Amino acid sequence: MSLTGVRIALLIEDEYQILEGWYPLLRLQAAGAEVTVVGSGRKTTFDSKEHYPMEADASAYEVSASSFDAVVVPGGFAPDNMRLHPPMINLVRELFQAGRLVSAICHGGWVLASAGALKGRQATGYLPIRDDVINAGGEWIYDKSVVQDGNVITSRTPPDLPDFVEAIIAYLEQEKAQNA
Repeated sequence: MSLTGVRIALLIEDEYQILEGWYPLLRLQAAGAEVTVVGSGRKTTFDSKEHYPMEADASAYEVSASSFDAVVVPGGFAPDNMRLHPPMINLVRELFQAGRLVSAICHGGWVLASAGALKGRQATGYLPIRDDVINAGGEWIYDKSVVQDGNVITSRTPPDLPDFVEAIIAYLEQEKAQNA
């Protein structure tokens, strides 16, 4: 099965981790999904920590949660920058509350915490965000490359990207099959 017809928002801001931005983008596109890179709106091109640019297709001010089936939040220090823009947090919150997939890797869990998507959920991420996940009401799991709890998928670091994206694809394929 492919992800044709599935619409995914990939959030982007400066200082994103290059692999955590580009690997999901390219892999999800290869699976047939329509991926929209959604920036904060303060500019149109965002640099990774390594200064590799990624163009935003739209800003969080211009999109609505109803336009997407899922959101992916890459890590690096971008999530700290994303938290400064309420429309980015609101997009994640609205997708979560609508029962759609919200996913994050590494520091991306910061955005899920700010959006209220971790309360009562198991989650993982880069070890330094452990306290943030717990303070947001989540249960910290660190011995798995990917943790899925309902419509929340989290992962730790770049070596876990294959497992992370495969979990996203499997979830979305299952959703697509159920809604067919």
